[in-house]
Amino acid sequence: MHHEQLVALIKFSALSLSAIFFVVDPIAVVPVFLAITVHDSEEKKREMARRATITAFCVLTAFALAGSLVFKMFGVSLGAFKVAGGILLLLTSVEMLAAREQRTRVTKEEEREGEEKEDVAIFPLAIPLLAGPGAIATVTTLMSKTEQLVFALPVVGSIFVTCATAYFMLRAAGRISRVLGVTGLTVLNRVIGLIIGALAVQFIFDGVADAFPKLVG
Repeated sequence: MHHEQLVALIKFSALSLSAIFFVVDPIAVVPVFLAITVHDSEEKKREMARRATITAFCVLTAFALAGSLVFKMFGVSLGAFKVAGGILLLLTSVEMLAAREQRTRVTKEEEREGEEKEDVAIFPLAIPLLAGPGAIATVTTLMSKTEQLVFALPVVGSIFVTCATAYFMLRAAGRISRVLGVTGLTVLNRVIGLIIGALAVQFIFDGVADAFPKLVG
């Protein structure tokens, strides 16, 4: 591997990890996880955290690897998907900055259904809290930037690291909540929301550039 390619791979790895981690935002799932598992045993909480993160990893990896086939099947251009994903992320960012509940991730009705269900690992923890529309758009867009197979590894690796981190955060949900408190969680979510907003604008710019290369040029 040439030096230039190695540098590009390192930069893309950093971009992939930061983008996927901040969009999935495992810390934002902690309060919901606490709410819907309040009456469960520690063993059941551990099992639900494990199943949720494994499911999220499988879903995001599947979209990362097969996203282009989905585009072709429905006749959607990559530029259009980037813009749509960017707008969705931007809405998520605004909600996070305003410290409101993120309706783009999970609705009140979905959260209530999760509280009433015996097993919440798949829904709503894995989908849509961890592997939500914004995360799916992010991994698909990142994978579209990979011109060589070796550049696909950082995307899948970043999904794995993010989901593994999410598992440990869910396992330590009670301790995290006590340490940060309501104010700490709110401040952290706002900082992450700002980063997501910047990523969203970049995705929109990339989508417009793909759809109208002459206009951008």
